Amino acid sequence: MGRRFIRRGFTLIELMIVVAIVGILSVLAAYGVRKYVANSKTAEARNSLGRIANGAIMAYEKENMGGTTLAQATSAGFSRTLCAGASAPVPSVASKIAGAKYQSSPTDWTVDSVAGSGFSCLHFTIDEPQYYMYNYTTSGTSQVGDSFTASANGDLNGDGVLSTFQLIGQIGSGFVINVAPNMVEIQAEE
Repeated sequence: MGRRFIRRGFTLIELMIVVAIVGILSVLAAYGVRKYVANSKTAEARNSLGRIANGAIMAYEKENMGGTTLAQATSAGFSRTLCAGASAPVPSVASKIAGAKYQSSPTDWTVDSVAGSGFSCLHFTIDEPQYYMYNYTTSGTSQVGDSFTASANGDLNGDGVLSTFQLIGQIGSGFVINVAPNMVEIQAEE
């Protein structure tokens, strides 16, 4: 005599438990993906501010002495200066990056075409669509204690609340630029 096998399926409770577990995992995955995407967008600001700081240092270390000759047996001191601040951020208003990308034009970055000022002096441009509004300001140009601030503001979700990234550099003793070891980040994923 053979045994009789009873075919049995899943109970309703077992199916509900599986559906609940899948739902919880999908919510956690969606949150993780959103955080990952927002963090990848903030990398633009971090990298760009690093490039602006490097441009400020390079411009400062470059000799800015005029093209005149020196008389024999005379010397000239260092003639280093910080690039003067930009006259306007790029883009000019935060509403252009509110939940959107902004495609700058080359003229946005060359508004301050006067030698020694703005993004032109820093040799900084972005030729791809950007999520952030960039600015460069200075306090003084050549004395110990004078400083620059490179900043980026963004509104990734378009709610009108801006995230802020700042990198600060200052002329220290020995006329060397010291850049802050950490970037200031306020509401980075906003």
